[in-house]
Amino acid sequence: MATQTQDFTKIMQDMMASFPVDTSAMQDAFKSQAALGEKMSKLALEAAEKSNEISSKWTKDTIAKLGAVTTVKAEPTEYSKAFTDFASSSAEMASENLAAYAEVAKKVQMETVELMMAAGKDFSEDMTAATKKATNEATAAAKKATAQAK
Repeated sequence: MATQTQDFTKIMQDMMASFPVDTSAMQDAFKSQAALGEKMSKLALEAAEKSNEISSKWTKDTIAKLGAVTTVKAEPTEYSKAFTDFASSSAEMASENLAAYAEVAKKVQMETVELMMAAGKDFSEDMTAATKKATNEATAAAKKATAQAK
């Protein structure tokens, strides 16, 4: 007498049909993530653009001030004065430009925190809604399965 193994395929299909999965919550989460990624990319690109503008201006100003150092002077002491003036203005420009970089970084940091807080709130609301919906569907499916078993 050979024993025959039970085929669980039909049982599994019936069980999976009783607990339908709603993929709209996953699609909404994906859309939220894509939107957050887009906002973060925009923020990073704006910061890179602003940093590039600061660097470009700093370079142009330095080159313009360096021109005064490279011109021929009548007296040797004028070379020393020109170099001292250049060093002084370079230090001042460095201070101003580093402060400008700091402002860009501060703005990026504040906007990033705002985006992350908004995303966390949205994610929390989405998860709450999805959990509530899944719970309601599972409860309904369990009640249906119980009613059919009777």
